[in-house]
Amino acid sequence: MTFFKLSALALCGLLAMSPVARAQDGLTALARPDLSRSSIADLGGDLQITLALSQPVPWRIFTLAAPPRLVVDFAQVDWTGQTVGEIVNSDSVSEVLTGAFLNDWSRLVLTLSHPMLLETAGLTTGQDDGGATLKVQMARTDAETFAAQAGAPDGASLARLAPPDLPAPRTRQTGAQPIIVVLDPGHGGIDPGAEVEGVVEAEVMLRFANDLRRVLEDTGRFSVFLTRTEDTFVPLETRVTVARQAAADVFLSLHADALSEGRASGATVYTLSDEASDEASRLLAERHDRGDLLAGVDLADQDDVIAGVLMDMARRNTTPRSERLAGALVAGLAERTGDLHKRPRLRAGFSVLKAPDIPSALIELGFLSSERDRARLTDPAWREKAAMGLRDGLLRWAEADAAEARLLLRQ
Repeated sequence: MTFFKLSALALCGLLAMSPVARAQDGLTALARPDLSRSSIADLGGDLQITLALSQPVPWRIFTLAAPPRLVVDFAQVDWTGQTVGEIVNSDSVSEVLTGAFLNDWSRLVLTLSHPMLLETAGLTTGQDDGGATLKVQMARTDAETFAAQAGAPDGASLARLAPPDLPAPRTRQTGAQPIIVVLDPGHGGIDPGAEVEGVVEAEVMLRFANDLRRVLEDTGRFSVFLTRTEDTFVPLETRVTVARQAAADVFLSLHADALSEGRASGATVYTLSDEASDEASRLLAERHDRGDLLAGVDLADQDDVIAGVLMDMARRNTTPRSERLAGALVAGLAERTGDLHKRPRLRAGFSVLKAPDIPSALIELGFLSSERDRARLTDPAWREKAAMGLRDGLLRWAEADAAEARLLLRQ
């Protein structure tokens, strides 16, 4: 049995050590939660969390601020088919997220309605069935005390990792070699995206990304990479880093969101802008970024003044190319499917489009909140037509873009 009392001063250091100690015990197998023996409920004025597992696994626990969250990482728990939100019986928890994280870890995130401090947390083992039980108790506190204690231990906050070595910038494509395209299936793992009547955005977009990859590679004109190839969480900044490491000529982020209001349907292609085309575009951008926030990744803009100026200069060249790319994609989709939003070309501040040196677009292929769009997105024949439309648009854009590059080289 491992159980400990958490003092305010020892919290971060002690919790950062807990998964290491358990890993040394050889606890590395995949575990399954047993929600029938689990609960998230009030205990007097405290919050008590009990999570039954099929077997012990390495784990770590910590809190994060803005908004207040409790994060529990496991190596590894399989959350497939489990809806932990169903066992919540407390006003202290406003949202529950579970899913795969990075490097063979999975994550449980409880968004708290108000600041709460960890009082005790422990994993009991040695049960007759070989299982284990995680027990956590939290007590209300003030915002200042919570913020002082919140923070991820070393290795748990992806935003603090040092950036990888990057290759030298790729010269602009001139048509002399295959076009390198990085496809970014939106969401994944702990951030499933929109979910409507059993259709999950992260799953649908991964399927479509593989469809599109095949269609593009069949032409012999494209070399295609994916930011994720399975249902795992990839931070937004890492997705852009993948594109740079691949020396991408084009970056396409693929989505199919849901809107609680309105009857939006059809495909939309977005390019980056500080000012959203409309309120719906602004809200969609916030929701796409929200997955990183809830997973514990810091989205704060940390660019210094010089870097900001250099990026603005790069965007002066890249932005017109992105605009022409988006126009070509819309035209291709229109010809192959005709299923476009009433305003198929929009702009918003999507973080995933902020690479200043790579022509980029975000494609909302449809809206899961639309019954008609759901039917299309889950229809392999329709997805094939949509993939061919995007292929046609990319080919036209690439030819015109290469011609412009060759002209500039002669000047």
